[in-house]
Amino acid sequence: MLGWLWERRASSFEVMSDLPRALRERLDEAFETGLPEVVRRTAAEDGAVKFLLRLADGVQVEAVHIPMGRRQTVCVSSQAGCAVDCAFCVTGRIGAGRNLLAGEIAGQYLAVAREAAFGPHDANVVFMGMGEPLLNTTNVMAALDLLEREVSNRRITVSTAGIVPGIEQLAQRKRLPNLAVSLSAPDDETRTRLMPVNRIWPIADLFRALRAWPLEPGRRITFEYVLVDAVNDSEAAAARLAQLVRPLPSKVNLIPLNESPEWLPGLRRPPVDRVDQFARTLAAAGVPVTVRWSKGLGAAAACGQLKGRETPRPPRKERGARSPHH
Repeated sequence: MLGWLWERRASSFEVMSDLPRALRERLDEAFETGLPEVVRRTAAEDGAVKFLLRLADGVQVEAVHIPMGRRQTVCVSSQAGCAVDCAFCVTGRIGAGRNLLAGEIAGQYLAVAREAAFGPHDANVVFMGMGEPLLNTTNVMAALDLLEREVSNRRITVSTAGIVPGIEQLAQRKRLPNLAVSLSAPDDETRTRLMPVNRIWPIADLFRALRAWPLEPGRRITFEYVLVDAVNDSEAAAARLAQLVRPLPSKVNLIPLNESPEWLPGLRRPPVDRVDQFARTLAAAGVPVTVRWSKGLGAAAACGQLKGRETPRPPRKERGARSPHH
């Protein structure tokens, strides 16, 4: 039956022709095969499409499809909101929501696969949508079991704001996904300002857990670093970041802020030359680095931005994240 749902993208029990009709009728009475309902699609010029999806209880979450040549990337949500409250994240402004079940997480992937018409084994999956995956570790790990039916664990990435117990729990899996850590500052003062979770698990505790992460040969931890103008984008910050991450097999993914004047007032993307200088400082220190100019800017493809358009709740007041360089 799972083969019908995954490999053949079945939308009902009726089409499962190798099952007896009486069994199909009983299954149809007791269960549903429905995927999340597409409420809205927003496309960008670069081909990225953001989906606003409605779950069975009416809760809305987001998923993103990013075509990348022969390979697709699907970004899925793990919660219907987020309580971590990072200063640069629209979902944090919207607030906390419930944990998603494993089927609701995997269902986002299948819904996007059906909409984008790609088959099994054609996609990467990243847990970088709404929510903090490692505050929903049980359901995320069950979703990984489902997704691994057609997506290799080496092509699945779980991103976390630095939930140390969740990192330790995820590390116990037999088949590990890639791990991405949202860092966004090399010191506790700036990171706490941008990411309040740092008060609970400061940088020293986070890196203690990361050093214990069982990396296989050839695999690296990815550090996501959202660059915010005049907050964490100085050359001094880049030098401290290089010193911090260099001892680990890792790479840094720089993400110039995806601005949202309505939901992230006062926060700006750094000028291009400052982004380039930050990257050059890391590279000169021997740290592998890429710059991700967000795909799907026209699709409001930063976390929570499409749902933000649908949410009548006003944004919270600016938290004064702007500060002198550190």
